Amino acid sequence: MIEARVATVDVYPLRRHENAWRTLVLERAPNTRCTGAWEAVHGHIEAGERPEDAAIREVAEETGLVVTHLYNVTVQPFYLHTMDVVTLAVAFAGIVDEGVVHLSGEHARAEWVSIDDAIARYAWPRSAAALRDAAYLLRSGDGGPVDDVLRVR
Repeated sequence: MIEARVATVDVYPLRRHENAWRTLVLERAPNTRCTGAWEAVHGHIEAGERPEDAAIREVAEETGLVVTHLYNVTVQPFYLHTMDVVTLAVAFAGIVDEGVVHLSGEHARAEWVSIDDAIARYAWPRSAAALRDAAYLLRSGDGGPVDDVLRVR
């Protein structure tokens, strides 16, 4: 029987630059899953952890950056055939402070790029869709009239 569970978070780190959003893209390191693929911050939710807490923790662990505002964007399903599980990834947009990126061993490179450049680089179409949604929802600089529903931190 296939199990379904909320197990992961995807976080799209964002910064304003000249009145437009820039996002941090990460290239997977050699000898990791999906070597060479570009992605957003991604990680597992630990037992007893809330998705928003996992998102903030994963950004800190993978980039060393601090999330100042966190917005709920979407939930995306993904089938893990090796575990016979349909997992749900909660996708967030994380506004981050200025700071130097300190990569974990999971990633070889990080670059701040435009939304369009990130969408062109992402290996997974669902990442492109979630980032597009985040940029649309935050087009005014915050969640606008739906900020009270989208902003979780």
